[in-house]
Amino acid sequence: MTANTSFLQLNYSAKDTRTYLFSLIFISGNLILPQICHLIPNGGFIFLPIYFFTLIASYKFGLKVGIMTAILSPLANSLIFGMPVTGMLPIIIVKSMLLATTASIIAKKSKSISLLLIALTIIIYQALGGIAEWILTSDFSAAIQDFSIGYPGMLIQLLCGWGLLKLMAKNEF
Repeated sequence: MTANTSFLQLNYSAKDTRTYLFSLIFISGNLILPQICHLIPNGGFIFLPIYFFTLIASYKFGLKVGIMTAILSPLANSLIFGMPVTGMLPIIIVKSMLLATTASIIAKKSKSISLLLIALTIIIYQALGGIAEWILTSDFSAAIQDFSIGYPGMLIQLLCGWGLLKLMAKNEF
């Protein structure tokens, strides 16, 4: 794997307007990317686009920006575009919050970025999210769907997420 790159997580306070500005930017990304992916049949299930900018937001800007992005992105998508459907919102929000929490903790503790750390983030949130989905739906096949169908999305999160975060590590805000 690649060597770790030193990484500074930016944790702006709740009173700092940058917290809300960056949340809005990442929520916008989570509105646009799913619409692009939904042009492909089952694109949402395959590419898991609703999680991409939550990963970036949480890893780079910490838990406040991550949680706002995790909760407001699926809600806004559902209200504006009807996807995810209302019945899927609890599961997607739980997975998004697990991603935000995991990414934020790993970035804060490691103070670095690597493919291994991003892979660990993805594996943890997907495993815990799958367990949560299984508990909420009692449907094991639905709970492992991200692993069986969504692996291209996880691979994109890994490679593109790592690349974007590595680029962001060079340009502090």
